[in-house]
Amino acid sequence: MMQEAVILVNENDEQIGMMPKLKAHEKGVLHRAFSVFLFNTQGEMLLQQRAFGKYHSEGLWSNTCCSHPKVGEDTQSAAHRRLMEEMGLETDLQFLYSFLYKAELDKGLTEHELDHVFIGISDQKPVINTEEVADWKYRSIDELFRDLESHPEHYSVWFKMEVRNVLDKFNESKQKK
Repeated sequence: MMQEAVILVNENDEQIGMMPKLKAHEKGVLHRAFSVFLFNTQGEMLLQQRAFGKYHSEGLWSNTCCSHPKVGEDTQSAAHRRLMEEMGLETDLQFLYSFLYKAELDKGLTEHELDHVFIGISDQKPVINTEEVADWKYRSIDELFRDLESHPEHYSVWFKMEVRNVLDKFNESKQKK
C-alpha cells in the first residue's frame, strides 16, 4: 500500500497534523474522511464491493465510495475525485452531514474518522477500478435492509453505522424541496 497521508483532525474538524494512512489506522487516530452514497432515479442505492486485497474490509459491500481527502484538498473535491477513480462516475454531490465514529476492523486496525457524507443521483453505469472495487450493484432500500438483517457480516462496519441515518437525512432533504 502506498504511504499516502491522512489529515489528522480534532473533534471540530480542525487540522492538527498528518500521518501515513496505515499508521493512522494502526493507532486509531482521528482523521478526516468522506463517504459517498449514490442513488438512481428509481431510488435504488449504488453499492460497491471492496476489492479483495484491500488493507482492511476486503470483499465487503459498502456505500458507493469512501476515502480520505489528500493534504490541501477540500473534502467535496476529494469526494468527486475518488468517485471517478473508484467507480468511473461523475455527478453532482450534495453534502448531507458529518459524524464521528470509532470502530475496530479486521487485521488489528481501527477506523477513527470524522466522516463527511455526500449524496448524489445518477443512472450512469459504473466503470470500476478493479484495484479498488470487486463488484457493484444497485439495490432497492427494502432489498438492502433485508440483506443487512440476514447477512450483516457482508457489509462494512461504517456502512452499517450510517446507512439508516443517510436515508433519513436524504428523505428529509427531499421533503424540504
